[in-house]
Amino acid sequence: MIEFFYDCSSPWTYLAFRNLQHLAAELDEPVSWRPVLVGGIFNSVNKGIYTAREDMNSPKNRYMLKDLQDNAREAGLSITFPPRVFPVNSVKAMRGCLWIAQDAQAQQHYPDFVEATFAAYFSREEDISQDDVLASLCHQAGIQAEALLAGIARPDIKEQLKANTDEAIQRGAFGSPTFFVGEDMYFGNDRLPLVRSAVLRTRSAA
Repeated sequence: MIEFFYDCSSPWTYLAFRNLQHLAAELDEPVSWRPVLVGGIFNSVNKGIYTAREDMNSPKNRYMLKDLQDNAREAGLSITFPPRVFPVNSVKAMRGCLWIAQDAQAQQHYPDFVEATFAAYFSREEDISQDDVLASLCHQAGIQAEALLAGIARPDIKEQLKANTDEAIQRGAFGSPTFFVGEDMYFGNDRLPLVRSAVLRTRSAA
């Protein structure tokens, strides 16, 4: 099984979410979707990310933005950095992902909701921290908005998101997207070929 620790506030994670689904289908390998708060990870073990973002016109950051667009084009996605809301507070959206995974009626719509959340933020510049935006995403994905908004206020959902984030940190994560195949960790959309190799290597050793 591939574990995918992710936060919908990351454009590289949007790419990985799309590409991982293709890889998992190719390998017929299940994915364990593990929502986290990447801001909590940064604050704990990767505070330097904030300094690195201060000058988005630096040569490295200009290249990063170009690289993002190159990868988005290959994945068939339209991705922009939302200038009005970046970074976004993704806590409600990520709690929503957790609630959907646990709800018997909503869980079949899990990928649709995650995709809709990424697209709302990175393609249409919508503020996914707002209840009305989340409600609209629920309607798009076939989920009852009232149930989700109630679900994300539950103490157990709040605690599970914190627990996922703490677990990611304890296992060595420093950002999103982070993958695990067993205890082997891989970071970033561009590491998916290594994830593929790890799955095949694990199978051959079984």
